[in-house]
Amino acid sequence: MKTFLMTLLGFLAWTGVTVAQPTSTVPLEWIDAATGHKVVRLTRSGTDNKSFYFHNSPFIKSLDGKDDLMIYAGTADRRRQFFAVNLRTLESVQLTNRPRGASGEIVDKVHREVIYQRGDSIFATHVDTRQTRLLTCFPGELGASISTVNADGTLLAGKYSEEKKAQEILAQYPEKNQYFNRIYDAHIKHYLFTLNTRTGEMKVIHEENEWTNHIQFSPTDPSLLMFCHEGPWHKVDRIWTIDVNTCEYKLMHQRTMDMEIAGHEFFSPDGRRIWFDLQQPRSVTFFVAGVDVRSGEEIKYELARDEWSVHYNISPDQTLFCGDGGHEGSVAKAPDGKWIYLFRPDGNRFVSERLVNMRDHDYKLEPNVHFSPDQKWVIFRSNLFGETHVYAVEIEKAK
Repeated sequence: MKTFLMTLLGFLAWTGVTVAQPTSTVPLEWIDAATGHKVVRLTRSGTDNKSFYFHNSPFIKSLDGKDDLMIYAGTADRRRQFFAVNLRTLESVQLTNRPRGASGEIVDKVHREVIYQRGDSIFATHVDTRQTRLLTCFPGELGASISTVNADGTLLAGKYSEEKKAQEILAQYPEKNQYFNRIYDAHIKHYLFTLNTRTGEMKVIHEENEWTNHIQFSPTDPSLLMFCHEGPWHKVDRIWTIDVNTCEYKLMHQRTMDMEIAGHEFFSPDGRRIWFDLQQPRSVTFFVAGVDVRSGEEIKYELARDEWSVHYNISPDQTLFCGDGGHEGSVAKAPDGKWIYLFRPDGNRFVSERLVNMRDHDYKLEPNVHFSPDQKWVIFRSNLFGETHVYAVEIEKAK
């Protein structure tokens, strides 16, 4: 495979495509000695490339519909910008060139735009033409941020809060283990809002004195929005949905025992279920659970301590799951949990397969696994070799 990739790079260079040469210390690909699976580096230039957070879909079809593109964040002139890599050719192109960089990570597949934020301004850049439009500017004192786009590309959703109180806590207690409980205990008022992608009209749909986070639109229902109550997981009933038209909201999972935790929630591809990490109780018994958004019916799959992962994801056909493992200091306290995992449901349990040895990965950078659209690869980000790059591990074992 290495010979093939080098041949491909040479061919692209011959045809006039600009190809960055691989960093000498970071391999283009290898066969994981511990698992037998092939790993390929998807990002071929730069040293700080990150794939999206696990519940934000980064994929969009090429304009001709033949290939899959993946949007990712990289650095150009020391500023964070967005790029698109063709998952077949591995050719990357830079999409944005904002003078002050670009934050966020939203792909509107309907309008073929990457939507992002810079300060109080929201921009949208077309994946194919690279044309950029200003969608709206928030009042500077609002401190609003956007997180997600709905299924038909008509609405964005985000939040803002009584930011001054949170800023005071963060300034005094900058580390997560310092501020997490304090912001929760402060019960700062948060507001959920929608934003029309064409007109920029902003509408507040919910407010409460809870730390609101992890805002996600359903991939199929344009009116269904999920959000969470952030804070210590054993203290919160975390997972909620709200209808953006009626503003009716509903708890998705009720805790049933002391120290039970549920979180890192995400929608199934068909929008029928919300999946999440469930521990009953915390750091003792581990599950991946799914709740039907309409009926409330739950199913759950048990897994071992070492198999627990910071984040999970589900394949496009919903037959497979994956996880990004965890280090010894994570909630599971797993002695041997630093792996990229593939999970196959079997009755009420997961049968796991290790795909990548993450022994040398620093889990301060969360790998955030995704299945590729063709379901042949699990994509993740890693600093295994010092630099941060995006990788793909083949689900089928190397021959």
